Amino acid sequence: MKLLITGAGGMLGLDVTAAARVAGHETVALPRAELDITDATAVAEAVAAARPDAVINCAAYTNVDGAEADEHIALAINGAGAGNVAAAAAEHGAFTVHVSTDYVFAGTADEPYVESDRVAPASAYGRTKLAGEEAVAAAASERHTVVRTAWLFGVGGPCFPGTILRLAAERPELTVVADQVGCPTFTGHLGPALVALAENRGPAGVVHVAAGGSCSWHEFAREIVAAGGLECDVRPVTTAEFPRPAPRPAWSVLVSERGPEVPRLAHWREGLTEYMRLREEQG
Repeated sequence: MKLLITGAGGMLGLDVTAAARVAGHETVALPRAELDITDATAVAEAVAAARPDAVINCAAYTNVDGAEADEHIALAINGAGAGNVAAAAAEHGAFTVHVSTDYVFAGTADEPYVESDRVAPASAYGRTKLAGEEAVAAAASERHTVVRTAWLFGVGGPCFPGTILRLAAERPELTVVADQVGCPTFTGHLGPALVALAENRGPAGVVHVAAGGSCSWHEFAREIVAAGGLECDVRPVTTAEFPRPAPRPAWSVLVSERGPEVPRLAHWREGLTEYMRLREEQG
């Protein structure tokens, strides 16, 4: 099949593109420099030229704190931009796979969130991503899958493990938030899952695809430092002790209540192992 990938130059987009090519699909990979999804005309022209069977939208405004000050910019990309992609795909009979986030939930639960749980984003970023879900659903009807995922990391861009490894090599001690819990998801595992959803054209609607298991940022950081063989004390702190402009969900563990057609990813520790292996290969 033929796949068009938007946001193909980002961390996730690079792994989706690689997975699509490994699977043998004809792939049109468009980074932001080649396609601005806020430009509806440009998006329509790109889809018309490519004539794909499916479009995987990895383009997004991902600066969570920046969105608090620039919500209108984030909304243009995450909301209207996502709708532009889905509308253009639908116009040409293509299926849309759109990537969303755990931030659409309030983060106040004490058990994993499933697809049917009530959304209540607490941050500007979460609101703009929810707007994108709604725009995609409105534009693409049943010919779309919205994939909520969480805590992405990969070798194709800046991410939490890379930051921790750098800081732990420079400092004897780090402080990391211990009262936020989620599913660190390796983009090298998520990429093939998104391609599979495009291949199968669904299931339609919202699905949760995140790494197996869960942990706090503090636990994740400790595992990263250990995997890097570094001598650094990782000390837990509370969210209140480490304030940020945007509120973070205290609990954002995602699981799927839907059937076996929804891909299940490997445990986050397996993702970290693969990340470290690839990082070492790249030098």
